[in-house]
Amino acid sequence: MAKDDLSGHTPMMKQYLGLKAEHPDQLLFYRMGDFYELFFGDAQKAARLLDITLTQRGQSNGKPIPMAGIPYHAAEGYLARLVKLGESVAICEQIGDPALAKGPVERKVVRIVTPGTVSDEALLEERRDTLLCALFEDGPAVGAASLDLAAGRFVVTRVEGHEQLQALLERWQPAELLVCEEHGLPAALVERAGCRKRPPWEFDSEAALRQLCKQFGVQDLSGFGQPPAVAVAAAGALLQYARDTQRNSLPHVTGLAMEAFDDGVAMDAATRRNLELTETLNGDEVPTLAWVLDSTETAMGARLLKRWIHRPLRDRAVLGDRQRRVSALRDGWRFEAVREVLDRIGDMERILGRVALRSARPRDLTRLRVSLEALPALHGALPEDQAFAALQERLGEFPEQAALLQKAVIENPPMLIRDGGVIAEGYSAELDELRSISENAGQVLVDIETRERERTGFSTLRVKYNRVHGYYIELSRREADNAPMDYQRRQTLKNAERFITPELKEFEDKALSASSKALTLEKRLYEQLIETLAADLGSLQASAAAVAELDVLAAFAERAEALGWVQPQLVTEPVVEIVDGRHPVVEQVLDDAFVPNSLHLDDQRRMVIITGPNMGGKSTYMRQTALVALLAHIGSAVPAASARVGMLDRIFTRIGSSDDLAGGRSTFMVEMSETANILNNATPESLVLMDEIGRGTSTFDGLSLAWAAAEHLARNLKAFTLFATHYFELTQLPEQLPGVYNAHLTASEHDNRIVFLHRVQEGPASRSYGLQVAQLAGVPAGVIRRATDKLAELEQGERPKSAAPAPATAPAQADLFGAPSAVEKALADIDPDELTPRQALERLYTLKALGEG
Repeated sequence: MAKDDLSGHTPMMKQYLGLKAEHPDQLLFYRMGDFYELFFGDAQKAARLLDITLTQRGQSNGKPIPMAGIPYHAAEGYLARLVKLGESVAICEQIGDPALAKGPVERKVVRIVTPGTVSDEALLEERRDTLLCALFEDGPAVGAASLDLAAGRFVVTRVEGHEQLQALLERWQPAELLVCEEHGLPAALVERAGCRKRPPWEFDSEAALRQLCKQFGVQDLSGFGQPPAVAVAAAGALLQYARDTQRNSLPHVTGLAMEAFDDGVAMDAATRRNLELTETLNGDEVPTLAWVLDSTETAMGARLLKRWIHRPLRDRAVLGDRQRRVSALRDGWRFEAVREVLDRIGDMERILGRVALRSARPRDLTRLRVSLEALPALHGALPEDQAFAALQERLGEFPEQAALLQKAVIENPPMLIRDGGVIAEGYSAELDELRSISENAGQVLVDIETRERERTGFSTLRVKYNRVHGYYIELSRREADNAPMDYQRRQTLKNAERFITPELKEFEDKALSASSKALTLEKRLYEQLIETLAADLGSLQASAAAVAELDVLAAFAERAEALGWVQPQLVTEPVVEIVDGRHPVVEQVLDDAFVPNSLHLDDQRRMVIITGPNMGGKSTYMRQTALVALLAHIGSAVPAASARVGMLDRIFTRIGSSDDLAGGRSTFMVEMSETANILNNATPESLVLMDEIGRGTSTFDGLSLAWAAAEHLARNLKAFTLFATHYFELTQLPEQLPGVYNAHLTASEHDNRIVFLHRVQEGPASRSYGLQVAQLAGVPAGVIRRATDKLAELEQGERPKSAAPAPATAPAQADLFGAPSAVEKALADIDPDELTPRQALERLYTLKALGEG
């Protein structure tokens, strides 16, 4: 509602509607006493989303006012629920003095809580990043920026095309996404929950460049890798949005990291889902690769681990450093001492973020103190190895800050500074004096009560206090009639009267003044303490990052020892060689021992055609290959007897079947889209997993597509490829193409029942065992018997009998591989050595007639 439409409303509603007009897209939490109130449409929406009572408050402009409210002390829980639903909330507080106000108390919006800009502990997932992201499209290029506001981590990158964009968003999983109103992005992307459309001028690259340089205190962005203009535009819009919502300059955002696409092993969105890196296909966190790897002791270590998993690197120097550190931690089980110290360290990263935003709570500071006090012990627990020199330097020690916090804040402070009792005794002489006056009030009251009883002789006399009426003397109704002249009546109750005396009033003024002054002083000292810590924010943030990195490395060492993993060799030549490899996740959930298998791919062996029965382990074998390669590219040990891995540029998977009904794509269309992405983007340095290509269409169409795709991968792209199929015709490829070989998963049959051996052997499979698998699945016995008979007919070359004859005009589909013709069959029956010349001539005329027919 526009401000010029407010004439018929009450003064308070005018104030509310004026503020609401400035924040039309957010729910407005309007502070009134001990409640946040919502009115009109906000009230109706909040009542529905939060399941709170919708009431009415009088009338304004001649109509009842819908209203809903929540207690201010319980606001965090309600905010958390709204944020998870993708909603944003503007927090409006009273900033004026009610005693001085003429009309409504002055209020203003002090903070906007959005899904991507939350920093409060209660609103964040402890072991998962919460990211605000922005996108700006310029032709095929898309600039992308992400900000973890709670930690101050700012990243920009550039991607080409929607496939790379989808992969990036699958990795970042933004809680909130900013896009330009004039965008050309896919509709499905901008219609997702938490997507905000922003005006085009917020994405101006020149204005964004000036804004970023001012934020970081630099002349240009060359020191940050010189990000492209399209990424700068996205970053500028994101930074402005974050500043606006926080009403803060974001002092902890001191730089940005530039990610280049070629620096990491690229994985598209389908690959990330199929490999179940941090979420299963059902959206669960267990069992996943992150679940197996995550034995980190700190929340910030757990978050860093997930980032490493989703962005494996191609930099052998960085990976080599990680491997050396993990080896040093494994030597003598040194990781145990390191992890014991890490267990004492809190979430420094997010605590420091709240320090920067001036929203840190007292218990944040005690956790920060404990963490800083643990740093010297962490240095002592590290191996004496040069590989840790740079990490130790970043880790640092902060004895002055730890001592300051030890002196300033009590051991177990209350939740909020407004409750008082946070600053430790001895930190401020002035505060100690004011507290002494308040704390000795109890004894003074006892003395007053004793004197008044003796003076008046009233046995029921009590000296009491409450927040509404302050200090008072309470007498029973019987004794109150004889109260002394200096007793001034303050309140009448059903069975008692309350009085005040000049002496008690004087003490009340002094005591309440001391208490109020003490709380005011304590808040000021707390703010000064936060400012002191903020002055060292950069080095403290570097220390938190080093702790998180060390936590992940120690987790790698612990997992390697606990699970029997080995360190892979990272080599320059093109090779993927895995000896007795195992699936890192399946191995942990199996009750039986996992059957290990080996793989060798190099320049002479680029593709393996994998055949074998359903449920025989083809998909597991393929996925474990990709996961072993991925683990090698994050610096972790791998589940194998040994492994050698060259630097891959991409990992692709085309596994499983799923549809996209909302996007109008069938299962087969999704399969073909993923296949097209692989065939258009794979290189000789890529690892490709292809499973059951062409199964979603007719047999000959599917076989043709599978054959052509495999041939293109082997002949033209020369990517390292694992190609699983039930089309046995594809096992002929090794005879026609160099670098292709066959392998199969073994199975055994006993009493017409199948036993899966899960062992990979070279050569094609002898049969599919489809009917046996169907029997295991519970298909009725009658169906299995009929299928067995039909299989026998088909294997003898008989055509299936249809219920009705095919239309005369229906064209027959040609056999892709040329089934033997009548001429060929007749030729095969001829033994030339047994024919006379006349017989040979007769047979020749017969063959000619067959060919013409």
